Amino acid sequence: MSKITAFFKNYKSDQIQKPYIIAEAGVNHEGSMDLAKRLIDEAAEGGADAIKFQTYRADTIASKDSPYYWDISKEPTRSQHELFKKYDKFWKKEYEALKVYCDKAGIEFMSTPFDVESAHFLNDLMPVFKISSSDITNFNFIELQCAFGKPIILSTGAAHLWEVQEAVDIIEKHGNTLCLMHCVLNYPTPNKNANLGMIWDLQKKFPQHVPGYSDHTLPQQMEVIHTSVLLGAAVIEKHFTHDKTLPGNDHYHAMDKEDLKEFWRRWQFTQELLGSFKLEALPDEEPARKNARRSLVAAKDIAEGKTIAATDLTWKRPAHGISAKFYKDLIGKKALRNIGEDEVLKWNMFN
Repeated sequence: MSKITAFFKNYKSDQIQKPYIIAEAGVNHEGSMDLAKRLIDEAAEGGADAIKFQTYRADTIASKDSPYYWDISKEPTRSQHELFKKYDKFWKKEYEALKVYCDKAGIEFMSTPFDVESAHFLNDLMPVFKISSSDITNFNFIELQCAFGKPIILSTGAAHLWEVQEAVDIIEKHGNTLCLMHCVLNYPTPNKNANLGMIWDLQKKFPQHVPGYSDHTLPQQMEVIHTSVLLGAAVIEKHFTHDKTLPGNDHYHAMDKEDLKEFWRRWQFTQELLGSFKLEALPDEEPARKNARRSLVAAKDIAEGKTIAATDLTWKRPAHGISAKFYKDLIGKKALRNIGEDEVLKWNMFN
């Protein structure tokens, strides 16, 4: 069983748990197998569970007339087709080799297909299909990927709720395990546009599916990712690079291996704080249970045979005697011996 399949199987909606992290390398390999392997190694070193690429041909993903939707001060190319043409050199042979390399590196291989041909050959290489936000209304393509019978991770960027519902209806008809990723298609996403609260709405509207988050904010100190996990995102996807200073494409809003390590340091601290999700007294609290709680105590001297009245009782620490919660139960009972003022009361003192 793959790691992601096991993750979905063991997912608990009533807990905040260690997330499954996808390092979205996309096409940051820029057509170099050596660089793609470096990205795999560094993602594994940083602690990612999976590394994901993007598989497309410029001629099948975008028409010649396809305007940009990104920050052109970071990526100056104004045509989608022109940009995709720069990075569409990898195909079946290359991804087969990268799958083998991922297995050796101990990280799961994924790639988002953007056409029918790539969907078919990628099916042999990966345990899950990731559907881009851009294809949330591409119903035929969603149907095709569902037909492989594998879990679906669907990003919901730039979608209204009814559009998400339409896509969910299709996937549910096929019975695939589904993870819905909150996502904002705004490159890079300003913090004010992250709207992490929408993760809660996805959970509320689709409680039967796994919530996730695909992030396009700047890495900063990984606060955005960390917060998304605390809000319930179980699967996290973020663009990944070996060098955040490189111009263009997806380098400028990507994390690197050191960012990933910083996230896991934060998560380790958070996980320690979260502890158990079952309410119960801890073993380390036992001294407090015995000494900080109160017992019933004689408010004054009580003579043998006296019927106990409210004025005979008070409550004080420690909890070595009759618990203060039995105050009303003790009233009306008779003392079996003389009891001194301030004596902690025990049940064997009364009839």
